[in-house]
Amino acid sequence: MLSEETIYAFLHARSLAVFGVSRDPEKYGYKVYKTLREKGLCVFAVNPRAQEVDGDPVYPSLQALPELPEAIVTVVPPEVTKAVVAEALAAGVRKFWMQPGSEHPEAVEQAQQAGATVVHGGPCIMVVATTHLRSS
Repeated sequence: MLSEETIYAFLHARSLAVFGVSRDPEKYGYKVYKTLREKGLCVFAVNPRAQEVDGDPVYPSLQALPELPEAIVTVVPPEVTKAVVAEALAAGVRKFWMQPGSEHPEAVEQAQQAGATVVHGGPCIMVVATTHLRSS
């Protein structure tokens, strides 16, 4: 069960980075990013194959972001999540929300062993944000 404390920690993070942002409005990478932005959160889009989404900059990697995000949301294949989590842990990130389908068991274990907060196996952060935050 996902605790209210964990939900609060993510939805009130100083900044989040969404890995796997898409320019396609039908893809979850797009929907998750846009929902979090519309809720007024400070969100960075990350995708090495895109430069912008709806006029917002898209960064190719964690290192390219203007600041280290407090939390990371993954909307990428599990193998990519594994690499993102390893890199982010080394950089100091300690909050990870792995969207359904993006979880990798080794990434979950590695993050938990590092003392990170990890949400995996559902629910979708977009649904949680919609039910817990008003639009800004």
